[in-house]
Amino acid sequence: MMDWDDIRVFLELGRQASLSAAARRLKVDHSTVARRIAALEQRLGLKLFDRLPRGYALTPEGEELMATAARMEAEALALQRQASGAVTLHGQVRISAPPLLASHFLAPHFIDLRRSHPDIQIDLSGDVHNVDLARREADIALRMIKPGGDGLVARRIGAIGFGLYGARAYLRKTKPKDWSYIGYNDRFAHLDLHGFLRAQAKGQPLAFVSNDMGSLYQAARVGMGIAVLPHYIGSRDPLLRRVPSETSATDREMWLVVHPDLRRAPRIRTVMDFLVGLFERERRLLQGEVAAAPRPALAKLRA
Repeated sequence: MMDWDDIRVFLELGRQASLSAAARRLKVDHSTVARRIAALEQRLGLKLFDRLPRGYALTPEGEELMATAARMEAEALALQRQASGAVTLHGQVRISAPPLLASHFLAPHFIDLRRSHPDIQIDLSGDVHNVDLARREADIALRMIKPGGDGLVARRIGAIGFGLYGARAYLRKTKPKDWSYIGYNDRFAHLDLHGFLRAQAKGQPLAFVSNDMGSLYQAARVGMGIAVLPHYIGSRDPLLRRVPSETSATDREMWLVVHPDLRRAPRIRTVMDFLVGLFERERRLLQGEVAAAPRPALAKLRA
């Protein structure tokens, strides 16, 4: 009988083609990956990888076994999800969300869920990339782009509005014609928000750029210039003031995404209900219609 951990290592190295990258994904030392692969090759009597100067490449035999190993992994993950679905209102629920949304909007509200369901433990991750729900990197994901064609269940639960914000002290001491603007760097030049800010800047160079909205937020707070920020941050910060604009920034849709094997698990369903209710209660704040909103309450998800 082969060790399932060896198969997991084989799959990850086949996907990453690098000992260090596979080790990071598996949260082990790279020497452990190398040792397990060598042991698996010896047990099977096959060479699975060619050791190259720039990494590991699957041999033809390794390519054939990758397909079988991937099917084994899919079945094992399905078993885990089904077993998780049988659990009651106890245990951990892992949520993945954009970093700023996770830290500035979601985290402060989970106290309400904690009060009503103290046996549910929330593991909230701020992720800039889409986690793989099929591989159980999270139980629930909040995404700004609707997933398509990957077998996941997605529901639109609201939208995030954006506006121009600057430090109150900065706006008092400068005239609009002298305003500086701060925004995303060229890595995100394709985003609608970046185009909106560029239009406001009217061709002038940006005073500060970053690939991280959290950095733009902090730069705006200290008076470095005008930034495009989500209303749930800008309207609640006493150091900031919203700046009127002739046009509006494009809203970003928010999608709640879950694997179909987990959607009816009691604790997953409870957290989904909570998130849907939260976005419903805070809709006006998220859209920039009010600066604050009443404390959220639980709401039932209507199937």
